[in-house]
Amino acid sequence: MRVLLKLVLDCDPDDAWRAIRSPQVFQEVSAPLTTFKSLEIGGFPELWEAGEHPVNMSALGLFTVGQQVIDISFAEKPDGVRLVRDRGRGLSGPLALVTEWEHTMAVSPAPGGKTLYRDQLVFSAGILTPLLWPLYWAFWQWRGTALQRLAPTWSWGTTRRTNLNL
Repeated sequence: MRVLLKLVLDCDPDDAWRAIRSPQVFQEVSAPLTTFKSLEIGGFPELWEAGEHPVNMSALGLFTVGQQVIDISFAEKPDGVRLVRDRGRGLSGPLALVTEWEHTMAVSPAPGGKTLYRDQLVFSAGILTPLLWPLYWAFWQWRGTALQRLAPTWSWGTTRRTNLNL
């Protein structure tokens, strides 16, 4: 099944590109519904690098949901669209029930110096898929609202302001 978002963010595309590659922003837009702890030595990097990143996920910060691998790759299309793709997988707990996971975020310029942000999740959990879709849909709406709220605070230009409410 698919969950889609298409938003115009009130920020420069370069700032949005940095934000969607930031574990700090990932945590901010997920909280408080879900929280993540890096299982890598040294914790989360400043920016995601291509490759696998194991994490522990908690719901509402109260109970562990399980472990998963975030498997990041990047692409840039000739038309200026930049993509972050996560083809990770659940390792334990309810997360392991999801057998297909492909989360793609794309940023490109929009009029007025803003950013067109597109977000697609394709997932499957067998016969549980229709039951999980409303949960993922609601979570994606939460993330979209948080992205829109935070986007005006992203500015990594020459002043490298990182006011991400973290």
